[in-house]
Order: sequence, then C-alpha cells, then structure tokens
Amino acid sequence: MLLTKLTQSIILLLTITAIAGCTNSPISTARVENTDTTSSPNGDHRREEGEKQAHSGKVQPPQNSHPSMVTSSQNIPLENQWTPALEKEFQQRAAAIIRYYANPKNYGNTFQENEKRSYPNAMFDFLAGNRARAIAFLQAEDNQAKDNQHTAGIDYYFSFTLKGQMRKYFLLGEYLDPAYRQRMYQGAKKWTEKDPLSRPHPIYGNGDGSGKGWGPKTRGGWVDGRNTDNLRAMRETSVYLMAEETGNEATRLLYKQKIKRYVWALYHIGMGEWDSETYHGHKFTPYLNLYDFAQDREVKQLAKAALDWMSAAAAIKYYRGGWGGPVKRDYGMSNVVFGSAAARTFWLYFGDTPLPNPRPEPDTFYLITSSYRPPQAIVALARKQFPKPVEILSSKPTYENWKQGKDRQPAYWETTFMGETYQMGSVAATFADGDVAPFKLMAYNSRIGVDYFVANTGQGRVRQGKKPGDQIGQYRNLLIWLRPATKTNFLFQLPVTAKKEIENGIWFFEFEKTWLAVLPINLTEYQLVEINNKKYANAYRNQQNLQAKIKDGKYAGFALKVGDIDNYASYNVFKQKVSKQLKLDLSQLNKGKVNFKDGQGNSLGFTYNSENLRPFLVRNGIKHNWQKNFALYRSLTEDKSPIFLDWKQGNLKIKVGNLKFQTTFKHLTRS
Repeated sequence: MLLTKLTQSIILLLTITAIAGCTNSPISTARVENTDTTSSPNGDHRREEGEKQAHSGKVQPPQNSHPSMVTSSQNIPLENQWTPALEKEFQQRAAAIIRYYANPKNYGNTFQENEKRSYPNAMFDFLAGNRARAIAFLQAEDNQAKDNQHTAGIDYYFSFTLKGQMRKYFLLGEYLDPAYRQRMYQGAKKWTEKDPLSRPHPIYGNGDGSGKGWGPKTRGGWVDGRNTDNLRAMRETSVYLMAEETGNEATRLLYKQKIKRYVWALYHIGMGEWDSETYHGHKFTPYLNLYDFAQDREVKQLAKAALDWMSAAAAIKYYRGGWGGPVKRDYGMSNVVFGSAAARTFWLYFGDTPLPNPRPEPDTFYLITSSYRPPQAIVALARKQFPKPVEILSSKPTYENWKQGKDRQPAYWETTFMGETYQMGSVAATFADGDVAPFKLMAYNSRIGVDYFVANTGQGRVRQGKKPGDQIGQYRNLLIWLRPATKTNFLFQLPVTAKKEIENGIWFFEFEKTWLAVLPINLTEYQLVEINNKKYANAYRNQQNLQAKIKDGKYAGFALKVGDIDNYASYNVFKQKVSKQLKLDLSQLNKGKVNFKDGQGNSLGFTYNSENLRPFLVRNGIKHNWQKNFALYRSLTEDKSPIFLDWKQGNLKIKVGNLKFQTTFKHLTRS
C-alpha cells in the first residue's frame, strides 16, 4: 500500500516549521544553549489567538525549533536540520512501518494500560487511510470508565495510556467528535486542577496496598505513581501538557519544574534506567509529545534537550540494527539483530541495515508524526562514521537518581570499544544487579546487520544480570572476567554461522570480519547446550549456546582479545599471531591477580576486589582510578570526539567528521 494523500499531508505538515509559540514564564531557572553546525536560522512565530486556537480542535502542527539560551525575547529556531537524503530515507522507512500496521484485524483493547499498543495500532491505521474505523476506536468508551468518572470517563490514570491520549488529543483533535474532544478537555481540566499525583482517588483513595496489579484499586491516586524513568516521563509530560492546555497554571509550573530537574539530571549525572533495550524508546516518545505540543518556549527547549540527549545515548548503543553493550533493564531477549525494542524504534532515525525492520515498534508512530529529528552528528554517531578504533569511558547513575543524595557519584562504570567491524562493552559496579546486562559484543554481518557474542555466568543459557561475585575489566579490545570458583557455569552465545576452534588451549571464534580469542581461566572445555525454554529457544534459534564448567580452585573466568580486518589480514593470520603473542600470566591467580598482554604493546592487569565488585585495573601500565572517571561520556581521543559529556558540567559535545553538535544545560535552581 502506498502512502495515502492524507498520510503524506500529515507527515509533510508535521515536518515543516509551524506557526505556534508562547511567551516564556518569567520564572526561568534552567539555561539551555545549543549549537549545531548543520542547523538553519529559521525563526518561529508567536501564536496570536491563544486559548481560542488551542481549543479549536484543529491539528496544531508541531513547532520545529532549536534549543538556545532561554530568554523571553529571543526568537531562535529549535530545529535540527536534515539533508533531503536523510529525510527521504526516513520517509521511506516510515512508509514501510505504516504498511506494516495497516488494516489489522483488530486494534486491541483499552483495559488498564493496553493502550500502549492499541492506540498506536489505531493511529497507524488512521495514517493508512482507515480514518473512520480508527477514530471510532480512539473515542470509544474506556474499559475503566466507571473508575474515571471524576475525569469525565477519560482514562488519565495509566502512564502508557497518557502517552497515547496526548497525541490523540493534540494531533488528531480535528477528527474527533467535538463532544468527545470537549470531554477530554473537561476531564483534563479537572485532572490537573491540583497535582494528580498527590490526590486520593475518589473511589479507591490511596489504594488497598495489596500489590496486586497497577491500577487505582491497588495503588490509588489520580495518576499512575510508579517511578521508573519511562513511566515518570509519560506522567510528567502529560500532566504538563494538559495543565497548560486547560489553564491550570499552578500545576503547569509544578510540572515544568519537575521536567527541568529531569533534564538537568540527564546532562549532569545521566539516566537511572540507562540505555534499556526495552524502555529507551518509551522514555523518548513522551518527550516527543512535549516537544511537539508544548506552548511555553522554554519547555520546548527542555524537551528538545532531552530528546537530543536520549538520541545520543541511543546512537552509542545502536549498531546496524543491534543494541549492544551493557544496559539497564535488560529482559534477555535482545541479543540478536532487531531483537531490541529500542533498536526497532531508533532504526527509523538511524537505519544503516541491510534488512528491513521485521517488527517495528508501536512507538514509531510518535517518531513518524513528530517534527523532531536528531542532529545529523548524532545520526552519524549511530552509523559509526568516525575514525576507529576508539574507546569511550562512561558512567551511569543509580536508579531513581533524583532522590536526595543519589547524585553524589555514579553507580556504574562502562567501557565501550569500537573497532572497524565491531563494538563491545562491559560494566563495573560495586554491587550485583539482576536486570543489568554486563557485557555484549556486536560484530559486523553484511547479510543481516550484526552478530552477537554474549557471555554471563549461570545455568542453562545466557541470561541478563550482573551476577554476585562477577567482576569484569576491559582495556580497548582486551577483557578479563573473573569470579570465585563456585558451582556455577560460564555461558556464551554466538551465531550458528560462527566457526569454533580450540588450538593450544585457546578458543577461537570466527565471525565474518571479526575474530575472537578466548583464553579460559580454570574452565573446562565448552559444550554445546540446548535452551529448554521454548520462547527463548525460538528467539535464539539461529544462535549456539555454549557452556563451560568451573574447575576446582579459587577463581575462574576468561580473558578475551578481539581482532578484525583492520589489524589482521585474515582469520588465519589472527590465529597464528595470537597463538604466538598472547601472554596470560596466571601465576598469582590464587590471589585474584591476572595479567594479560597481547604482544602488540597492549596489556591489562586485573586484581579481584574482595571488598566490592569493582576490580583493580592496570590499563596498559596505568592504574585505573574509578573515582576520577565520572564523565558521562569520555572518548579517549585527542579532541574527545566523537562524544564528550563531563560529570555535572552539562555540556554535551558530539563531533563526527565535519558534523558538530553541542548542547549545554548550565544550571538548575531547585525549588
């Protein structure tokens, strides 16, 4: 199905500069500055009819602007300029996604937060031309209408529902029945007359506390109060937009301050739900709503600053349809190309894959119908169009980092190395963490995009989780993983197409253009094991799962060296040189000390830390000081390219070739 004229007109409408705007609130406490060498200085215009226009039911096309110093007098654009070629690619991918979602048998339902899928399903079908059917579903009575009588029967409770309600109201308002749209307005006015987060539910009060489910009967209140980054983003941006729309100024200002605090945290200490393979897109799309529909210019700037930051974070982890490196909130299903929901979302912006997206995320609706585009430098960062190899050291904050005292130092330290045909990353922290993926490597595959090499300890298959006792140290393409020699296994996942060999005690794995040498430390030879869980066995049907048992002794693990066509003429040359040059000194293994030299002038010294899980490292002869490596992103290059963002400095710099982008979030006055 080709794009209908309606689809084309909506997309065109939403990707040009719109006539919209609002004077700033006089209580500006955040300062955002931005420069992009690819941006054009197109100004925007002020909205003239105010509330009358806001309530007219017209589709108000989002304003394209570009963050700059927050003042009430400047008229600086908030747009990231794209080339026609980039936009053409985007529109082609968007058209494919709309075709994918067109004419479904049904959209789903509105039970609790099921609108997370059913609303995008219906709105996609609207874009595909099935307007009447889609609108009928979108304005049908909600499943929990009786629980929502205090908001005119409109569900403003569940965060995933709120995200869809905003785009339904502001984007598709002119297509809704006027009486229904007025119900949405009146319900929102009642909902935001006070902070809905602090109000007891009219029926359920503060909830029964049973912990059974996520609805108001259990949790109470006027809005979903869960505090994951993604749910919080949906709640805060939605409350803000409806408070602004309905004139509830006290609530608007309260949530403006909450949004400022969150964006400040992104630029100064990072995101608690960092780089999640499942939730990164869910955090991103609420800020698209805010960027597209907020009237306060400063809030638009805050929204764009958040989107730019999250796009940059995505660009580091995205590689040819994969989502790699350590991540928080990993569900264990993402270790294949297009296995990650985040990769399936940001593919719309970044592309760079030999295969089409087999299962686009519902969240891509928000990207398609938004005027926001990431800076060109960030797209180039995602496509790894910079000189390689490069090593990037990063830090990540604790979860719920907005709480008092949670911003004193990072909770995780990440090392990412990007070679010519691969990228790998690992994480160190002082504690175990059940939903953190501690290590992943993605290797170039010309046919499908990338292959994965993933390792962890445990039983049966590679699962997510930074396990108790595990410690990882990395220097560029060298890595050591060590743990106490307890009764557990080391597990490895690699594609069925990878060649496996064992020579001179070294495990060699051959990918298309990337080659691995694994030196086992107190491990048995690996054995091929089956995945018993049908769901995971299907997801990893083209992967092989290897298991190596721990022998008797005090410590066990492995050392890894990665090579590619950039440093070796062939796989056979890699094997020959590695066999002669690699030196793994285990003479002090009983003390937890390992020294690893690659014979090419690079070395990694590792000492197991029995006080906490953050190992002592000597990287190429230099003691690594974790306490002096707080930067959110620090590229170890002379000019700090491609990305640099220091701890609590708020100045994000990205440089990829001739493309440069910089945003500064200078300060925040806390209330």
